[in-house]
Amino acid sequence: MKRTAKAHWNGNLKEGKEEISSQSTILNQTPYSFKTRFESGIGTNPEELIAAAHAGCFTMVLSAPLEHAGFQANDLNTEAIVEVDMADLKISGIQLNLKASLIDGLSAEAFHKIAEAAKTNCLV
Repeated sequence: MKRTAKAHWNGNLKEGKEEISSQSTILNQTPYSFKTRFESGIGTNPEELIAAAHAGCFTMVLSAPLEHAGFQANDLNTEAIVEVDMADLKISGIQLNLKASLIDGLSAEAFHKIAEAAKTNCLV
């Protein structure tokens, strides 16, 4: 399986603009610029997309071992926070915050073990 995305940039760093498109077209010439990355503006940025990918991957992966253990996820809500070290210009960490509805018959300890395994097995 292969997934693709494309980016197009025009202009200098601070005033230039980019568009990002994905193979699925859910992102279709989505705006991206210096302001959307380092300030605030309408559009997206790589770190936001990485956070979305990590949250989505983890949450989907978590549903599989729950199902294999005979449980069905009710509500799994994951927030991924990407932290960027601006001095080194690199991602210094990603924090996953999971809020989940109680699952009948599954202890909090067992759920925590399953969630930790899902974190390890997430492709992102």
